Amino acid sequence: MLSAQERAQVAQVWDLIAGHEESFGAELLLRLFTVYPSTKVYFKHLGFCPDETQLLTHGQRMLEAVGVAVRHMDNLRAALSPLADLHAQVLRVDPSNFPLLIQCFQVVLASHLQGEFTVEMQAAWDKFLTGVSVVLTEKYR
Repeated sequence: MLSAQERAQVAQVWDLIAGHEESFGAELLLRLFTVYPSTKVYFKHLGFCPDETQLLTHGQRMLEAVGVAVRHMDNLRAALSPLADLHAQVLRVDPSNFPLLIQCFQVVLASHLQGEFTVEMQAAWDKFLTGVSVVLTEKYR
């Protein structure tokens, strides 16, 4: 799926954000809810106006899952299978929402990392996150 150079770029970006999963994840959720308010329907447990603690907690869980994917780039299907089951069979998230999440995540990365998030890194992350999305939606049948 990814070339050696793309894998290195994904890992390099992850090294920059690792340890900041809460804040990146909370910002990602806030951006997602602001730009695509219809996505809130999948986060009912956060309430109509989620507070900072709820955003930080759920954002951290989301980014920790990205971290799992980064560590298991060679075997995303096995690593993300439980998460794919959850989203497809329990939460029943419409797969069309994953590209929206990817877009918002890339904006968060770019806004924080600025010059460190090069065009090549953005392309590698886009390819990586699209691969994650494909794995998460494979169990929708």
